[in-house]
Amino acid sequence: MLVKYYAYYRDHTGRKDEQLPAPGTVGDLLRLLAKRYGKKVEEGLLAPGGLDLGPDAIVLVNGRNIAHLNMLDTPLTDTDAVTIFPLVAGG
Repeated sequence: MLVKYYAYYRDHTGRKDEQLPAPGTVGDLLRLLAKRYGKKVEEGLLAPGGLDLGPDAIVLVNGRNIAHLNMLDTPLTDTDAVTIFPLVAGG
């Protein structure tokens, strides 16, 4: 599975992208990334308690927002592409 990072997720992981074995669901992936990359990534990706997506995170699976799929319960396979980026505000 290809995981691509944008904006400050790229800064906090030190990576543009990486290949990982699919851990089961999007929630499993986000918890794995939080454990691997630390508190700043965890605070961005996951709401307190780790059971919901953080309010400033956008996660796409194969170009589809997980908000339109099964959120953190969206299943993943080794052929999926996951894109992670922060919500951006501007004007």
